[in-house]
Amino acid sequence: MNITGNTIFIPGGTRGIGLALATRLQAKGNTVIIGGRSAAALDALAAEHGFATVRIDTMDPDSITAASAEVIQRFPEVNVLVPMAGIMRAEDWRSPGFLQDAEETVITNVLGPIRLIAAFTEHLQSLPGATIVTVASGLAHVPLRVTPTYNATKAAVHRLSETIRLQFAGTSVSVLELVPPSVQTELMPGHDTDPHAMPLDEYADEAMALLESQPDAHEIQVERVKFLRYAEVRGDYDQVLAILNATDPIAATPVPAR
Repeated sequence: MNITGNTIFIPGGTRGIGLALATRLQAKGNTVIIGGRSAAALDALAAEHGFATVRIDTMDPDSITAASAEVIQRFPEVNVLVPMAGIMRAEDWRSPGFLQDAEETVITNVLGPIRLIAAFTEHLQSLPGATIVTVASGLAHVPLRVTPTYNATKAAVHRLSETIRLQFAGTSVSVLELVPPSVQTELMPGHDTDPHAMPLDEYADEAMALLESQPDAHEIQVERVKFLRYAEVRGDYDQVLAILNATDPIAATPVPAR
């Protein structure tokens, strides 16, 4: 992916990693369009940063269809899609109360990107140098016990990224996968102040440096994610799994009575 001269649509770009990358990509000379559900948040970011904005709810297929058509109509040069919107929720599968959270996580984290990519596939193939940027996680490779569905959705995004990269080979479209570690964002309550997570600005700066220095990369892996990403390759998966889950709050919770 070239680091400048693009028109980039980032649904889920109103906060967290999405917003941090949006500001940095804009500073590199890209036109950035951010999408989100909150009109107030979009208006505030447009006023502060000069972003173009589009309202979109990535849990709603009709909203995805309408917003994607609006982006392509307003910005026919849009050549980079970054389906950034995602949710992460704690679940306990030992009782049936997890089901709604699990279903909403799958809809947001898997169906959302699939529907967005479907909406842009034909358009992106009509442009030179187009890129689909997927967002996986280190937890696709070593699971956090408290977030089973999140882990599964990110594993799905990883494998999907590798597979559609094969299908788009020979076209104008490349597929780039972001693989963040735990980053200090509001993805879960208290996560933005977690001392074990990577500071947001530090992550965004390192990711941007990798994007710039590795234009042909398939994955953007900051150093801190490699502990998880290559656990099986190194042969220390069991040790990494134990370290990751050593302070898991769900581990001490009794199984609910049935």
